[in-house]
Amino acid sequence: MKQDCIRTTVDIPAPLYRRLKAQAAATGRSMRELVLAGVQSVLLQARRPPPERVQFPLIVSPAPKSISLRTNV
Repeated sequence: MKQDCIRTTVDIPAPLYRRLKAQAAATGRSMRELVLAGVQSVLLQARRPPPERVQFPLIVSPAPKSISLRTNV
């Protein structure tokens, strides 16, 4: 069974269109496939919750002690 599709028109700047066409040819995919993959990627990214900030504990250590490197020969 064929998926329901909606035909639409999108104005793409010429330089971006040329890059899309070249990418499609280089990967053996259609421009339609690349555009749909991009739309799906953006929609999936929007559904992901933002990453939580992690609070790491602050560990305070004493100041390093001076070490003498002199040796008696």
